[in-house]
Amino acid sequence: MTDRDTALAVLARGLDQAEALLGSVEGADLDAPTPCHDWTTAELVDHLVAAPRKFAQMVRGEEVDWSAPTPHVGDDRATVFRGAADQLMEAWEGAGGAPTGPDWQSAEIAVHTYDLATALGRPTADLDAEVAERGLVYMQANLTADNRGEVFRPEQPAPDGADAYQRIAAFAGRTVTPSR
Repeated sequence: MTDRDTALAVLARGLDQAEALLGSVEGADLDAPTPCHDWTTAELVDHLVAAPRKFAQMVRGEEVDWSAPTPHVGDDRATVFRGAADQLMEAWEGAGGAPTGPDWQSAEIAVHTYDLATALGRPTADLDAEVAERGLVYMQANLTADNRGEVFRPEQPAPDGADAYQRIAAFAGRTVTPSR
């Protein structure tokens, strides 16, 4: 198995667990705050659901407007996400050489899986640690103080004993509290 194969297997597991978490979101959860500054759970869900489709476009070499408004997704959020996740994995199957590898997508999925789990009051310690670990390695190698922009706030300290999702969230600028 090549490193790319391993990275794709990890991404697939990250997409699966994000889908399961999205499937547990209820209407009453949508107004809840999230660790993403200024985003409600509804806005986070919309962003998370749209991400695999945009990544699939990027992998296929298509133009992606990362600044375009994210469309609102309804109650079928997990189903819509699954369709986009499948498109992303299919795009990788046909990709000769994308500008970045799948670990970038694992980083995005891991950070927002942390955000959603936290907004829903769910623990992250039982999630697939390898998704967040690979994502964190990617982010540490590619995200600097100079290129964080408005998307990522400065790195925050992770609490002692933090799990992989708490560590990647802290690196992405989230304030992480112990025992979440």
